[in-house]
Amino acid sequence: MSAPTAETRAPLSPKAAERIYLLLVLTRWFPVGLIVGLFILIQTSRGLSVAEAMTAIAATGVACALFELPTSGFADALGRRPVYLAAAALNVLVAYLYAVADSFWAFAVAAALMGVFRALDSGPLEAWFVDTVHEASPGADVDQPLARAGTTVGIAMAVGSAISGLLVWWHPIRSMPAIDLPVWVYFGLTIAHLLAVLVLLRETPRGHDATRLARALRSMRETPSVVVSGLRMLRTNRILRALVLVEIFWATGMLVFESFMSVRLAELVGGETRAGALIGPVAAGGWAVFALGSALAGWASRRHGVARAAIAARALNGIGAVVMGLTAGPVALIAAYLFAYGAHGMNGAPHAALLHREADSSNRATVLSINSMVSFLAFSISTTVMGQVAGAWSVQTAMVIAGAFSILGAFCYLPALRHEQSGRLQP
Repeated sequence: MSAPTAETRAPLSPKAAERIYLLLVLTRWFPVGLIVGLFILIQTSRGLSVAEAMTAIAATGVACALFELPTSGFADALGRRPVYLAAAALNVLVAYLYAVADSFWAFAVAAALMGVFRALDSGPLEAWFVDTVHEASPGADVDQPLARAGTTVGIAMAVGSAISGLLVWWHPIRSMPAIDLPVWVYFGLTIAHLLAVLVLLRETPRGHDATRLARALRSMRETPSVVVSGLRMLRTNRILRALVLVEIFWATGMLVFESFMSVRLAELVGGETRAGALIGPVAAGGWAVFALGSALAGWASRRHGVARAAIAARALNGIGAVVMGLTAGPVALIAAYLFAYGAHGMNGAPHAALLHREADSSNRATVLSINSMVSFLAFSISTTVMGQVAGAWSVQTAMVIAGAFSILGAFCYLPALRHEQSGRLQP
């Protein structure tokens, strides 16, 4: 008897799907831990001002906003695997461009391609996992596996960040700046992630190749209707609309602990290289508490409800961001950063679970992409605006404004809370 083909193999069990999902989450995010705290410092160390660096980074949000909904159509038409493979391949190119960029426009191009990558990357893997689980257990809630995925992200980022700081401190290759080595290691690990996706991720093909290609071509032609469809979903679904609006506030608050943190730390300790050596272990601590926050999210969701957990996390994260802007010393800054990042981790799984309640298999990738599109569009606008605020006044002023604004996102969870309390959720 011949070996079973992809079409005839038994579907994965939920546990097997979760193992693959968590492993690919690990290989996706561990490399990011190496460079997440260095994005601004890399650019300023190569001659860009803070405002220029923030403006270049804004290209990520613009590109992602343009490509998010159309690429979600590819995932629904072609299948999750081919789209996620394309994302992993593009990630390799983006990592290389960041490694060699040395001007504003070079960084802007790298950031724009990063946006395209994030558009491809934002929905397919999670949608693949949820659909695989629902094949065995239709309608099953996935907040607990998603919380474990958030914990995995936190651990991966923490270890990557710690290694990044050690690489900068070690500085074994004297012919290049110390801050550049983590970027090259990041590039190598994106290749490893691509290979892992190629080997591990499998799914039952959605029809014959010609059929899937025809659907993909139709998806390209129907890009405007995909965008209209996404907007219609927001117009007709009040809960989904409010959940997506959370991203405007959340993305603005993220600037404080993901972008301004390293700049403010450099101000306090006296330069990019010293801050680069410190930001690694500091970011490692941040992602460790992110993992703890993700685990806490699972407990809070079970005890108090998913929507209440999301509300608490959004408010606490914004408060932590405000306190970061008010601190006057590195120790207090780091303490507030850890608090904010823990709440950031706590917000992820409840928010995702609430989104999945408003989606089904036919539109899950589109729902996730709508959410991501709004997040990146808000990120690009707030990055540019807050960068100008930092240049005109101070980094601290920009941090306080962004953090205070992000707290308001907690109110956007109220429709989901009322729906949850009504007891009308599907089993």
